[in-house]
Amino acid sequence: MAEAPEITPVTEWPDWAANPDGGDPLTQDLNALYDKGDLCWLLVCTILCWQITPAIGFLYAGMHRRKAALTMVLQSLFCACACGIQYWIYGYSLYQSRTTNPILGDLSLAVFKNVLAQPSLANSDIPDILYAAFGFTFVSCTAMILAGAMLERGRLAPSMLFLLCWTTFVYYFLAYWEWNPSGWLYNLGLYDFAGSGPVHIASGFGALAWSMMLGPRLHEENQTASERKSKLAHYKPHSPLLMCIGTVFIWFGWFAFNGASTANLSLRSIYVVVNTNLAACGGGVTWVLLDYVSKKKFSLVGFCSGIISGLVGITPAAGYVPVYVACLVGSVTSVCSFFAVKYKYLLSVDDGLDIFAIHGIGGFVGDILTGFFAAQFVPALDGVSGASYDGGWWNRNFRQMGLQLAGATTCAAWSFFVSCLLLFIINKIPGMHIRASEEHEIRGLDLKYLEDVDYEDAILSGCMITEPPSRQSATPTKAPGTSAGEQEKTD
Repeated sequence: MAEAPEITPVTEWPDWAANPDGGDPLTQDLNALYDKGDLCWLLVCTILCWQITPAIGFLYAGMHRRKAALTMVLQSLFCACACGIQYWIYGYSLYQSRTTNPILGDLSLAVFKNVLAQPSLANSDIPDILYAAFGFTFVSCTAMILAGAMLERGRLAPSMLFLLCWTTFVYYFLAYWEWNPSGWLYNLGLYDFAGSGPVHIASGFGALAWSMMLGPRLHEENQTASERKSKLAHYKPHSPLLMCIGTVFIWFGWFAFNGASTANLSLRSIYVVVNTNLAACGGGVTWVLLDYVSKKKFSLVGFCSGIISGLVGITPAAGYVPVYVACLVGSVTSVCSFFAVKYKYLLSVDDGLDIFAIHGIGGFVGDILTGFFAAQFVPALDGVSGASYDGGWWNRNFRQMGLQLAGATTCAAWSFFVSCLLLFIINKIPGMHIRASEEHEIRGLDLKYLEDVDYEDAILSGCMITEPPSRQSATPTKAPGTSAGEQEKTD
């Protein structure tokens, strides 16, 4: 056996164009320039962040009626798997490649080629491969937030196609604009610590577009706005326990989601975790108190919605605002989301999971509050930034509020219009119409798509097997002599 070569530690990184891997691992120790604490922190947070995606599936499943709950769990696994493969093939390269244009990256990092030990664009304290692993958890949970908009009436195959197209043409564009040093919003000076624009605003306004394109669920059409106010169908969660479990795991994972966005282990990381927790607390208490004032009863749905609203509001602000305003950020975001839910009937859009109100409006409010409360000393706690951030209104940087408003509006508009366009195109593809048939909507998507649910399970679950349609069906009535297989093709 040949004698092993001497391993020498790397003392400086070669130019990326000359050696994108950072060196030769057969003869060099590529770990030498990295702090093990930073590596451990981000790797553990990546693992904790991953479970946010199935946790959103549990939350949505608990909030659904039982006949479509398991379909949401299926969607969460799809997002975790398919979006992960997409991210590996080209997604990471689209928003983290070392390009100079302000719009979108190239495919130089496709299938993680040239992704190894070189310092990442996010922070030179961690290697590219570790930041790539962390970034996967963001795109999968964003897609799952959006997936709830199919709410009991969207067909599964078109929804999966839409989610993959949406992440390509919405998420990765916005992520490049905000997080790549060449992105135009990054260079404009927008503050978005952990992804309010690409994650919450984008998914919230994408959900609004999807809900509009799908139309309301059965029994909710042909009503005026005033009739909707009094007669809008409100279905209670079939499993409040599952809903609360999903919320708890989302809260737990959000510590890692925000905390590791510093891309190193520092006082700023700790500060971010504290801010995240206080905002969730403020959001949860505020919403449940507003519920109690209006209904004279506490609400688990309200508590969960408030906690998530607080987490949404603090996402862009966690690494910029002082700890003594974090609870206020969560509370204000919760108030705005609460009233967006209360008056959502004015839009005549059936967003039963309140994705637009909590994530779209909540993310928008969080961006604005970031511009108002941002303090110059908070980013400096990472030990790297120093005085490179000017803060917000509290530091008399009045320009920042305009930048935050412009950035949030850009993300909202891009997501809404691109989502509408994608859904319109997909709906025109033969066999890919986005709305389920009345029969399958009434019986439930679980019975339609999952072999884990059979006819007897559906009856016991309360599916309305024999309930007649409430509106004119777009699906032709089964003609005499038509086979079950031929009828199935019409859906």
